[in-house]
Amino acid sequence: MSGGRRLAALVATCAAAWLGLVGERAAEAQFGPPPPPDLRSARERAPIDLTGQWVAVVTEDWRWRMVTPPVGDAASIPLNAQGRAATMAWDHDRDRREENFCRAYGPPGLIRQPTRLRIDWEDADTLRLQFDAGNQTRRLHFAPQAPRERSLQGDSTAKWFRQTQSRGVFAASTPSTGGSLQAHTTNLTAGYLRPNGVPYSDNATVKEFFNTFTLPEGSTWLIVTTVVNDPEYLTTDLLMSTHFKKEAGRSGWNPRSCDIPPPTVETPGE
Repeated sequence: MSGGRRLAALVATCAAAWLGLVGERAAEAQFGPPPPPDLRSARERAPIDLTGQWVAVVTEDWRWRMVTPPVGDAASIPLNAQGRAATMAWDHDRDRREENFCRAYGPPGLIRQPTRLRIDWEDADTLRLQFDAGNQTRRLHFAPQAPRERSLQGDSTAKWFRQTQSRGVFAASTPSTGGSLQAHTTNLTAGYLRPNGVPYSDNATVKEFFNTFTLPEGSTWLIVTTVVNDPEYLTTDLLMSTHFKKEAGRSGWNPRSCDIPPPTVETPGE
């Protein structure tokens, strides 16, 4: 490379570095320096408290949550042709013989069960969710985990989101009270969105958003918003919202095995 070209390259490199420094200083002037990494555990960083015992409050979708719907009833589920065919082919007696009832107790079906839910910290970076329906346990991991085989509950990674308030368009955002939890579940075995065999495949992924609020009379509520993505059986994402109310004690807990009662039968005029 000639001397002139080397000089031009040096000037270009210095200019790029200078522009980067100017950009960094401008960003710091506008938004402040980036915060230092937060080395606290997930439990220490929690913006909301999800621990305790919660009971499902079934005020909607009663016919799909409190009883086993009729065979083929997949109303409001965005099934494709393959999903509809699998729904129509479901057989309650065959599932009983083959011990497949727990397929209704994977994450997207379990959260819709009439259940009590206990949430506690198994360790500083793992939230444990215990359901008396189906006697199931889920774990939401904030720390990286080693790969595992597919399972009914899959692998769930979690992260906190803290609510922020802005002090003007160009002001830094500062934490305020409150926040939410997001969980992303993969590595699932195939299961049921509803107990009457409405399917999701082992290609499905599930995102959940956990939020709490307290009413003026003092009761605390948990809302779990569930988004199911399944390119094998669904034409678009399935969105569900499930409500729980916090209980003062731990009575009423009733662990029971996976079970699907026989489906109801449609009568003329329904």
